[in-house]
Amino acid sequence: MNYPVLRIGSRLFDTNKASFVMGILNVTPDSFSDGGRYLGPETALMRALLMAGEGADLIDIGGESTRPGSDPVSEEEELDRVIPVIERLKKELEIPISIDTTKAEVARQAIHAGAALVNDISGMQFDPEMVDVVAKAGIPVVLMHTVGPPKTMQKEYHYDDVVEDILLYFKERLAFVESRGVSAENVILDPGIGFGKGVEHNLNLIRDLRRFEVLGHPIMVGASRKSFIGKVLDLPVNQRVEGSLAAAAASVLNGAAFVRVHDVRESVRVCRLCDAILGKSSFDG
Repeated sequence: MNYPVLRIGSRLFDTNKASFVMGILNVTPDSFSDGGRYLGPETALMRALLMAGEGADLIDIGGESTRPGSDPVSEEEELDRVIPVIERLKKELEIPISIDTTKAEVARQAIHAGAALVNDISGMQFDPEMVDVVAKAGIPVVLMHTVGPPKTMQKEYHYDDVVEDILLYFKERLAFVESRGVSAENVILDPGIGFGKGVEHNLNLIRDLRRFEVLGHPIMVGASRKSFIGKVLDLPVNQRVEGSLAAAAASVLNGAAFVRVHDVRESVRVCRLCDAILGKSSFDG
């Protein structure tokens, strides 16, 4: 499958030639893995610079926790968390900034502040104005699959065939966003590991990622430190690095173009080796 080259900010991303690493920067007090560690522009900047130095291709900034069972935050609070950070990072970083939000006004102000990609866990379902914001900006968007808001998503879900069901969801979402002016070449798809899914659903999605190739859009996988890894390995969140790297490797080998991760240096190394195995890179010797 050959995908169009994506322009995110000033950078081109040819997913036919390499896989790419998105570093996670949560400026929240309650995210499941690193909540409270990077609140405020200064600590967030230090973390972002570290991830960029470790080889991150993008930084994804989120101001609202989306862990299972989490409560939503107000638009004002989310803006207060993310906009100062984006403004500061835009001055210091050379790599593109992504805004992880489901709110149209947060996306609008984040784009104005310097964000070059919108990562919407709801697939543009939670806020009806989001699609117009993205279309007007003309920037790429990640459409993710979820069955509902984080507060309830792990309580009510059912699939006849998790991959087939999500394929149908993506087809509907793609038709919708393209009808509202979002360029097909600007869409990345994320099957939503851990969002309204059980352990076997998550494992099946990673195993069968190539079934999504029929849609013609690059795939992102965010499996880093998720609970299914803890359940398979019987490990707490702070001991899931190896499992996260295994999930990243399996995802890339099965067709993922982007992986969204906490452990950037290690994930970059994993992706480079996977690219070589896939024949996307060549080496002497």
